Amino acid sequence: MSVVYNVPLVEAVTRHKEIRRLDRVIIRFAGDSGDGMQLTGDRFTSETASFGNDLSTLPNFPAEIRAPAGTLPGVSSFQLHFADHDILTPGDAPNVLVAMNPAALKANIGDVPRGAEIIVNTDEFTKRPMAKVGYATSPLEDGSLQAYSVHPVPLTTLTIEALKEFGLSRKEAERSKNMFALGLLSWMYHRPTEGTEAFLRAKFAKKPQIAEANVAAFRAGWNFGETTEDFAVSYEVAPASQAFPAGTYRNISGNLALSYGLIAASRQADLPLYLGSYPITPASDILHELSRHKNFGVRTFQAEDEIAGIGAALGAAFGGSLAVTTTSGPGVALKSETIGLAVSLELPLLVIDIQRGGPSTGLPTKTEQADLLQAMYGRNGEAPVPVVAPRTPADCFDAALDAARIALTYRTPVFLLSDGYLANGSEPWKIPEAGELPDLRVRFATGPNHELADGTAVFWPYKRDPHTLARPWAVPGTPGLEHRIGGIEKQDGSGNISYDPANHDLMVRTRQAKIDGIEVPDLEVDDPDQARTLVLGWGSTYGPITTAVRRLRAAGQPIAQAHLRNLNPFPKNLGEVLSRYRRVVIPEMNLGQLATLIRARYLVDAHSYNQVNGMPFKAEQLATILREVSDEK
Repeated sequence: MSVVYNVPLVEAVTRHKEIRRLDRVIIRFAGDSGDGMQLTGDRFTSETASFGNDLSTLPNFPAEIRAPAGTLPGVSSFQLHFADHDILTPGDAPNVLVAMNPAALKANIGDVPRGAEIIVNTDEFTKRPMAKVGYATSPLEDGSLQAYSVHPVPLTTLTIEALKEFGLSRKEAERSKNMFALGLLSWMYHRPTEGTEAFLRAKFAKKPQIAEANVAAFRAGWNFGETTEDFAVSYEVAPASQAFPAGTYRNISGNLALSYGLIAASRQADLPLYLGSYPITPASDILHELSRHKNFGVRTFQAEDEIAGIGAALGAAFGGSLAVTTTSGPGVALKSETIGLAVSLELPLLVIDIQRGGPSTGLPTKTEQADLLQAMYGRNGEAPVPVVAPRTPADCFDAALDAARIALTYRTPVFLLSDGYLANGSEPWKIPEAGELPDLRVRFATGPNHELADGTAVFWPYKRDPHTLARPWAVPGTPGLEHRIGGIEKQDGSGNISYDPANHDLMVRTRQAKIDGIEVPDLEVDDPDQARTLVLGWGSTYGPITTAVRRLRAAGQPIAQAHLRNLNPFPKNLGEVLSRYRRVVIPEMNLGQLATLIRARYLVDAHSYNQVNGMPFKAEQLATILREVSDEK
């Protein structure tokens, strides 16, 4: 990773303040949902990525479009963990909390460890805002924050003062206080600043006065940190130059990586990409992103509902496109009949489920892993579907390519299970070279493939490849390849409607055998010490599990780790792997869905450790549980 360090804003500043070197920092920006915390965190993250640190982020925002201002349900936060070495999670607890109002302080103080720094906007700590969240006295004055290093800063007043020359109303000026806070934190951690200034000028290009006001607020925050006596120390976190192989990197979120993976898959398959979708949190960003790439042959259709979205996508698959539908758990329920139709038609279709808290509307902006059994079995009849799950935001790119490979090779719908934590979180991603991507090209049927008893050459739409059991893919309009499709059971080979019991039994078993025969890599096990305990995970639990395992090994405790990408079919060596260990622990953000499958399939008495609070696991929490399980006699 190549980076350039910029001495920001003030040339020849006097470095009379102490500078401390740190190996990692966790910062959480928190405020009202209208305070711009997501933008502030995103900009700090972008500058941190350009500086060359490894990083991991956790945006956390309310489900309501606009929760009541100043209330606990309306608090929005953004946590960033950055380091000079390889990291895998947004961190368990913030070293620095920026609280823009009393609600932000109260909602987050429980996560802040003793001795951490808290920067509070004192302008908001008046009687009414404090009363809204149950503060009878000011926490800035009653001694309740004595365990922390508190920096009281009148962010609103300082921002308004800095923007006097722009002639803005007080309300307009107040909106820039998040940029003042960003400038202050940029000074504290020696972040580059040029990128943020360029971003603000581009974002408000049609309102140059607002653009310059935000830049001025940003600079004022930086200069405040440099000149005030309250901040006597600034910090440096060196680039993570040893953590990354050589290459070109960028910061990327899971949904963006998924979008790029889908585009790459369509190019590698030499097929147009078609997305039939209906907006739903937290999957909508994929629709937004793909709609920007018509130059790559991408076609997006925002349907009137979930059923129309997948129906259009399945039609596009029939027509020869790489077809995709995106949704979350409630949408999967609505799409289930059409997914069953896709199983029957044996057409390639990617069903991307960005999981969130449920049931029903549940927790739209919070994360969960509770759609695994729905993906496996949530259809009528025997309707097996492959399931793939990425492990990190950047891995969403590779998971999309793998899901497309399976769909195209085996002519089947494929589930890709991401979740809100991966979708909105971000990390550095090494941009691959085009030559590193897999060849996904397919061959469409071009002529007859079967000879009748009388010697007539005909096209049989369900005559299968003997290796993959995939049926031929015949594009509509190809002369001589006309064939019947529909939801009623097909006759083996010919595809004619069939109610024959023996034929139905054969087709059910054949469709299952096709899925069972999908080639997936063997499960890799990380076990340097011949441990007796294996921790098995899937999806976004990878970061917390791996961090917990590292902590245990550093303390001298042997423990093995394996992580599943392919959940249907399982890797062929999974049973053998499980049999090596005395204990198997499966942490999941559900009530034990993978553990249920493992117990049923392999008769292993797996220990299930579960969390369904809408947040990812904390590494220390997992380390404690794994330590206790490993110590059992």
